[in-house]
Amino acid sequence: MVPRPSPQSAPPPLIPEFYAGREVFITGATGFIGKVLVERLLWTCKEISKLHLLIRRKKDTLPEERLKELKQSPLFDVIRQHCPQQLKKLTVVNGDLTKNRLGLNKDAVQQINQVSVVFHSAATVKFDEVLDVSVEQNLRSVLKVMDICDQLPMIQVMVYVSTAYSNADLPSIEERVYPAPMSLQKLQIILDNLPKHLIRKVTPSLISSKPNTYTFTKAMAESAVAEHAQAAKYATAILRPSIVASSVQNPFPGWVQNLNGPSGVMVSAGKGLLHVVYCFKNKKTDMIPVDIAVDTLIAVGWETGIEDLRETRVYNCCSHDNPTTWGEYNERMTRGVHDYPFDSPLWYPFGFCTGNRFILKISQLMLQVAPLHIIDFLYNIFGMKTRPSLTEISDRIQEMSDALAFFMCHDWTFSTNNVRRLKEKLSPTDAATYNLDVHTIDWDDHCVKFVKGVRRYVLQEKDEDIERAHKRVRLLYIIHRALQFVMTFCICRLGLYIVTSIF
Repeated sequence: MVPRPSPQSAPPPLIPEFYAGREVFITGATGFIGKVLVERLLWTCKEISKLHLLIRRKKDTLPEERLKELKQSPLFDVIRQHCPQQLKKLTVVNGDLTKNRLGLNKDAVQQINQVSVVFHSAATVKFDEVLDVSVEQNLRSVLKVMDICDQLPMIQVMVYVSTAYSNADLPSIEERVYPAPMSLQKLQIILDNLPKHLIRKVTPSLISSKPNTYTFTKAMAESAVAEHAQAAKYATAILRPSIVASSVQNPFPGWVQNLNGPSGVMVSAGKGLLHVVYCFKNKKTDMIPVDIAVDTLIAVGWETGIEDLRETRVYNCCSHDNPTTWGEYNERMTRGVHDYPFDSPLWYPFGFCTGNRFILKISQLMLQVAPLHIIDFLYNIFGMKTRPSLTEISDRIQEMSDALAFFMCHDWTFSTNNVRRLKEKLSPTDAATYNLDVHTIDWDDHCVKFVKGVRRYVLQEKDEDIERAHKRVRLLYIIHRALQFVMTFCICRLGLYIVTSIF
C-alpha cells in the first residue's frame, strides 16, 4: 500500500489578500513616509477597505482641508489616472498626538472601531528638539496610540516606525529591542518637576550617550512598545529605517517631499550656500529609498498579522548590504547639481568634506558665514530684502550641519536578518510588487534621480528651465574661477612681501 503524503500547511496569504477588506489606521500620513505608505496601500492593495488618517488642525487649516490637499498631491497622480475611486477610501480622523487620547472624541473612536492594522509613523524628526517636546511627540504618542489600540475590537497588528539610529551609541545594532536608556517613571518625574530652562540645561546629561533628543526618545519609545505588547491582545513590530532618501521607482523615480537630511544638504549645496561639510569620506551613508522602506513596512504588517507574534519583532531597514560612502555620495551629488542645476543659485555649486574641525571652522567662516552675512548686509543697504534673510539661512545651514555631523562621522554594523528572511518569504507575485531588496539600488542612477526629484517636487522648478540654469551656473563658474585667481595672486604677493621683508 502506497503511503499517503503527509498534509502540508497552506501557504500564507498574499500581501494584497491580507489587506483586502481591512480598515487601517495611520498616524503621520502627511509626512514623508506616511504619504508614500498611503499611496502604496491604495495602489497595491486594491481591495483594502478604508484608510483612516489621523490629521490635526494646523494653524487655520482644518483636518478635512489638509486631507483634500493630500489627495491633490502629485504623489497620487498615477492613482488619479488609473483608479481615482481609491482616493475615496481615505477618511480623516480629527486628532492630535499631543492631546489626551490623541484628542479623539467618541465619534472618532467609533469611526475606527473596525480597524485591524495600525501604522504609527508620526514623530518629530527635528534632531535638536527640546526634550519635553520630543518626549511628548515621540514617546508619549506611542503610549497613547497603543492605549487606543487596546480599545479596538478588531485590532490585530500595530507597527511602529522607529529609526535605525535609536541605539546609535552602539557600534553594532541587532534586530532586537534594547533596554531603555532611562525608566519612563524617572523621566516623567524630571519633566514634571523641572522648569523648562532647567530641562534644557540638564538635557545633555539626561540623554547621556545618545547623540540627540530624537534618538533618545525613539529608544525610549521602542522599549515602551515592547513592554506594552506583553499584555496586548494584538501583535506588534518595529521598523527601523535608516536615513530615508528619495524613491527608487514608486510611485515614480526620485519622489521626495521635504528638506530634511540629505535633501536639505543637496539644496543648500546646489543653491551655492553650503560649501563644506564635516564628515569622514570613508564612512557608510546607510541611506534607504523611501519606497523600499515603505514596501518593507507593508510586508512587516503582513508578516506580523499572519504569524500573530507574541513578542515584538524588530526590522533594521537600511542599505547596509549595498553600501556607499559619504565621499562617493558627495561626488555623485556634486555631479548631479552640475548636470541638473537648480534655478537662481547664489554662487557656483562647489564643496568638499573634511574630518578636521579646524579646517571646518575656518572654511565655514570664509566660504559660508562671512559671504552670506556680507551679501545680506549689501542687500539691506540697497533695500533688497529676502525672506528668510541670508543671515537666517546661514544660521539654519549651520544648525543642519551640526545636527548631521554625528551621523556623517560614524558608521554602524546593522543586523538585517529579519528583513532578509522577510524578503525571501515573499511569493513571486509579491516580490514583483514590493521591493525589499537593497541590491536593486544603483547609487549612480539613484543620485541623479534624487537631484531631479528635489528640483521638481521640493523646489517645484520646471524641467524646461534647466538650460537657463546651466547658463547661470556657467557664468558663476567664470566668476568663481576669476575670484580664485585673484585671491591666489594676492596671497602669493603677500607671502612674497613677507618673505622679502624678513630676509
